[in-house]
Amino acid sequence: MTTSNELSRCVAQFDPQALPVSAAQAIVRQWATPIVAAERVALSDALDRVLAEDIVSPIDVPAYDNSAMDGYAFDGAALAAAVQADGSVSLAVAGRALAGHPFTGNIDVAQCVRVMTGALMPAGCDTVVPQEQVQEVQAVEGPQADQAAGDGQSIRFAAAALRAGSNRRRAGEDLARGAPAVRAGRILRASDLGLLASLGIGEVAVRRRLRVAFFSTGDELRSIGQPLEPGCVYDSNRYTLLAMLRRLNFDAIDLGVVRDEPAALEKALLTAAASADVILTSGGVSVGDADLTKQLSRALGDVAFWSLAMRPGRPMAFGRVWSGGRAGVGDPALFFGLPGNPVAVMVTFYQIVRDALLIMAGATPQPAPVLHAISAVPIRKRPGRTEFQRGTAQRAADGRWHVAPTGSQGSGVLSSMSEANCFIVLAHDQPDVDAGDTVDIMLFDGLI
Repeated sequence: MTTSNELSRCVAQFDPQALPVSAAQAIVRQWATPIVAAERVALSDALDRVLAEDIVSPIDVPAYDNSAMDGYAFDGAALAAAVQADGSVSLAVAGRALAGHPFTGNIDVAQCVRVMTGALMPAGCDTVVPQEQVQEVQAVEGPQADQAAGDGQSIRFAAAALRAGSNRRRAGEDLARGAPAVRAGRILRASDLGLLASLGIGEVAVRRRLRVAFFSTGDELRSIGQPLEPGCVYDSNRYTLLAMLRRLNFDAIDLGVVRDEPAALEKALLTAAASADVILTSGGVSVGDADLTKQLSRALGDVAFWSLAMRPGRPMAFGRVWSGGRAGVGDPALFFGLPGNPVAVMVTFYQIVRDALLIMAGATPQPAPVLHAISAVPIRKRPGRTEFQRGTAQRAADGRWHVAPTGSQGSGVLSSMSEANCFIVLAHDQPDVDAGDTVDIMLFDGLI
């Protein structure tokens, strides 16, 4: 178990009131300990769950050599032995093979078998010539034709059109028996479930879902359905957090809106620590007189940092809260005190919190793809902080991406997130951007 002093040493070389984003990401990832509990679920219920153990293939995939396309299977030796003066090969059709209906006879080097995609390669055949490359010849017509032998047909094709072994899928080519099929830590997608089904696996071990408790703080907040008095606003952050957590397939525990009262906040934090692996709050982590969440979280556990050199999202606290009411007593839960402004909540979640939650869930998070785009307009940027501006990016006819900010970039303008399709990522030491300059963008598709 990590001590409070060890947690504090993580940020000793930084100013905890203005921590660079990269340092905050590294610290958070370091203290995100994966849960170990697992359960077995049916394959049909495993979508978006985190695999708890490596899956080793019990069979070869494919299980047998088969045709990669519709055409004719033959012995590749015919490409040399049966070639004619004009460079073509003529073969008699001895029969046919369909997927699930193999050809059981024997052929010689002058014969071939009509095959469909996926059909078992007939004995003695190692090459398939595609249907499109073949000229079919009906050598015998009428009642004398031998149906089992291919209706008396023969085929002709250019020998130079392919090599021996072409268009054959070998047994185990996709996945060999005993080879790892899917590694532990993978978030199971539709393609993974299809792969596991192809191996005959109907049940898998997955990590239990990460439990995340969240609540909003502020006397001015009202829940949907309540009357809106002067000076009050509807709480949007809980719905945003709930949606982001559900998208990641976590168990989300909504503790509602908590008033700016020390006793109520303390009760909510302790309840959350006792019931969840992670606590997310919004609001109450700035420097105002009523910003009590940071103060209470320090009293109930550890706080590693409480401000970031980023925009939006500067006021953000990270640490732990212990269910017993003080550091080292009871069970710890990681604590993320997010800002109160709606856009800042989303930015800090995706840039700081998301990967830590995935690590705790037992997954191996993959970095969000970053593309280069040409800025359509000048963008003001103050060095010394990382900025995540909301932008609309589109790909031009020349294949290059172009981007422009979505109007006002205030951290309370939630419509700017709804209108945007990417973050414009302006690095810590980056100066102002001129129109035509190249900037980094992080597309929402696949992230949000």
